[in-house]
Amino acid sequence: MKVLLGLGNPGREYDATRHNAGWWVLDHLARTWPVEAWRKDRDAIIADGYLGPMRTRLVKPQTYMNRSGETLRDYLGRRGFDAREDLLVIVDDIAIPVGEFRFRASGSTGGHNGLKSVQAHLGHADYARLRVGIRPVDERRAIGNMADFVLRVMPRDEREFVDALLPRLTSVIETWVREGSAKTASVHGR
Repeated sequence: MKVLLGLGNPGREYDATRHNAGWWVLDHLARTWPVEAWRKDRDAIIADGYLGPMRTRLVKPQTYMNRSGETLRDYLGRRGFDAREDLLVIVDDIAIPVGEFRFRASGSTGGHNGLKSVQAHLGHADYARLRVGIRPVDERRAIGNMADFVLRVMPRDEREFVDALLPRLTSVIETWVREGSAKTASVHGR
C-alpha cells in the first residue's frame, strides 16, 4: 500500500490557510481517483482506493501540524510497509513560490515543523516529499511572524496558482505510485 500523507491542521478555521496545502492536494486526488469516502481512523481521516493495481491510502493527520508524524505509528509496524518506498509526504513550503513545487526522494526538513515530526517518528529522512509552494507573489504579504503567515487564509489570487497546479501534482503523484521515487525524481524533480 502506498501512503500519501498530506500535512495540515484540522478545523474549519484552517481549511483555507497556506499550511493546509497538503490537504488541498489530497482533496483533489479524492475527487480525481476512485477512492472510498473519507472516514475517521484513529488520529487521522483517511480515504482508501486503487491507482491501477496499486492500493493507495490518502491520510490527513488530525494531530495538528507539529505532531503530524504521530499518525505514522500505525504504519511503521505493518508488515511490508517501508517508508522509503511506500510513503509520500505532501507539504506546504514557504521557500517555493506559489504555483511551483519540488519533489525529492529524501532530504532535510527545511525547518518545517510537520516534516520534523515525520522524521522524528521515522528515525530517518529517506522518504519522498512533495513540497507545494506557498511563497506569495507579493513578498509584502509575508511580513511578520512565520507561524502567523502560514496560518493566514491564502488570498484568492494565490490560491488560483495552487489550484492550477493540482493536475500537474496529480501526474507527479501518479508517477510516484506507479514507478517509485527514482523515476519521479528523474521526470519531475527540480
